[in-house]
Amino acid sequence: MNRFINPSHYSILSARSERTIHYSLSPSLHFVVCKMRRFHPIFQLSRRLQSSVAKIKLNEILESRLDGIKKAGTWKAERIITSSQTINISVKNSTNKVMNFCANNYLGLSDNSEVVDAGKIAMDRYGSGLSSVRFICGTQEIHKELESKISHFHNRQDAILYASCFDANAGVFEALLTPDDAIFSDTLNHASIIDGIRLCKAKKFRYKHRDMAELESMLKTSDARLKLIVTDGVFSMDGTIAPLIEIVDLAQKYSALTFIDECHATGFFGETGRGTEEYMNVMGKIDIINSTLGKALGGAMGGYTTGTKPLIDLLRQVSRPYLFSNSLPPSVVGSAIKVFDLIESSPGLCQKLRENTTLFRKTMTEAGFKISGKDHPICPVMIGDAKLANELANKMLREGIYVIGFSYPVVPEGAARVRVQISAAHGTDQIMTAVSAFKKIGKELNIIQ
Repeated sequence: MNRFINPSHYSILSARSERTIHYSLSPSLHFVVCKMRRFHPIFQLSRRLQSSVAKIKLNEILESRLDGIKKAGTWKAERIITSSQTINISVKNSTNKVMNFCANNYLGLSDNSEVVDAGKIAMDRYGSGLSSVRFICGTQEIHKELESKISHFHNRQDAILYASCFDANAGVFEALLTPDDAIFSDTLNHASIIDGIRLCKAKKFRYKHRDMAELESMLKTSDARLKLIVTDGVFSMDGTIAPLIEIVDLAQKYSALTFIDECHATGFFGETGRGTEEYMNVMGKIDIINSTLGKALGGAMGGYTTGTKPLIDLLRQVSRPYLFSNSLPPSVVGSAIKVFDLIESSPGLCQKLRENTTLFRKTMTEAGFKISGKDHPICPVMIGDAKLANELANKMLREGIYVIGFSYPVVPEGAARVRVQISAAHGTDQIMTAVSAFKKIGKELNIIQ
């Protein structure tokens, strides 16, 4: 530091009771950086009091907000699982195992022995992690292999991995769009899509949930350089499906691009698990697909974007979550590679999931419950009142069925529900046991007759 300081412009007082340091950044600029009486008790007490006042004020604000959440009946308590993520799980303070009906484990692969072994093999060979971002020294051959499998699965030119799909959604819009562009987003899009859109400088428009007339009116009046229609493929809180046929038609009519988030579709929705594109028979007509490895595809973590090679090349150069986040660990990558192999070779998993979904939806509807959505293993049991939804979920746990109540702000006020998620690993008897428990508690709480 001394070589940047002109000795004639600073001095250090050696007195133990106080210190004055003068720094000169240039011959004409002179700063007094620090002058204090370090050991004076009044000075120390003053600083402690100032800090304490700030902390007390913060705690008062936080406690007030937390009390409000509790009074509204929307407090989200985390149940502690003491086993692997499978159909029958152990929960802390529960004597017996309970049946899990609320995981994103759509294909039952989170605890699959082949998937677990593949992760162990990758860790043994490639280590526990990369300690680096991708462009420095964080790309191994298995990362490129997984990206290749992803792009092949979706029949796209290339793919790029992220730490999560939240990161993928945060990284694509800002990188792609400018103030000359426009985004048209469904009002019920996932929070990660909403946050990603906020980061970009494009003009932003929101159309009512699946309202194609409103979307068209917005597209019709836009003179943006690029127009991007953004939607979830499947909406995770409602089990509803984006009208991709109409969206694709509007995109062609008004020279727009299309983006879908396929987190609740990839690997299991559609005839061969290719997602909403396949289910709606518009394969290859969506421009950008984001999805996750953290649900049906092994349930660990990781997300991705897949599309044209120029798009993926651009994201590798400028997408901030990609550039500034560590690479996915080898165990996650190895497991995900195995999952894609299993999906390709085991089409029966998708068929079993469809059968289970149909059975649950049919029997619950016949019992008098309102189930949102259609054809999808996300089966929200609509309740309305937040406290009642949480009470239903808690009583179901005592019946040995693990489900969770969802309420505001996760879903709109007055639209609380217990979200049930069906898996290919559920047996018919397990589904019927869950339905019986819903009937019992539903009548007890006057939800059904």
